[in-house]
Amino acid sequence: MKKQPIGVFDSGYGGLSILREITAALPQYDYIYMGDNARAPYGTRDFDTVYEYTLQCVKWFFSQGCQLVILACNTASAKALRTIQQHDLPEIDPSRRVLGVIRPTSEVIGNYSKSGHVGIMGTNGTVQSNSYVIEIEKFFPHINVSQEACPMWVSLVENNEYQSPGADYFVKKHIDHLLQKDASIDTILLACTHYPLLMDKIKKYTPGGISVISQGHIIAAGLADYLQRHPEIDDKCSKHGSRKFYTTGEPADFNNHASLFYGEDITCEKIHLP
Repeated sequence: MKKQPIGVFDSGYGGLSILREITAALPQYDYIYMGDNARAPYGTRDFDTVYEYTLQCVKWFFSQGCQLVILACNTASAKALRTIQQHDLPEIDPSRRVLGVIRPTSEVIGNYSKSGHVGIMGTNGTVQSNSYVIEIEKFFPHINVSQEACPMWVSLVENNEYQSPGADYFVKKHIDHLLQKDASIDTILLACTHYPLLMDKIKKYTPGGISVISQGHIIAAGLADYLQRHPEIDDKCSKHGSRKFYTTGEPADFNNHASLFYGEDITCEKIHLP
């Protein structure tokens, strides 16, 4: 069987921040990244729509030969991953794997907190799904989890307003809301791949003594561990250090935004989903 690249998916640009960390940790593998920018953001869409869109994109990765696909999108991981794993993969190809970002993050987030109180900041879709509350409970039943939906944050990043004075209002508002729910929080997880670009402002309005955690390094370490534990999957992944980028949106827009997340200039191709 011919070895194939690892697929990395996001509804937009945010997953590039995950890919950046993955490629730093595992540079030898080949990767295909696809952003469904034409239909972004996913965070405000209902479960059925997110599932339908995500499944279409997963099938596209499979058509490119990918044996392993990472949903580097919290909303897609929250609303679509389980159904795809349990219902669709057995019919499409039981030997392929689709992994998300919520479980590997939940497996370790409790280790960052000394107080046992963790805050989750995410999209409406991620927060409403309660996925983090459910998963963290499995690994750290003693941890108290509070959530705050930040619906404007993705738009601030996607529209290049994340450094503007107007962004301060929305960042401060949601941090204040979260800490009003639980004053004992000592760890805040940024449960959306767009949010790290707001890190400077987030830290500005977060009291000292509270750690702010982004997911990239956690997902990269989780993938490295997964491939080590599953040599049968690792054997299917090609290793020539190549990277290819695709979008359902406008390539020029994608290329302009992508460097903010990925840390270097890239050139993508436009695709049309069936």
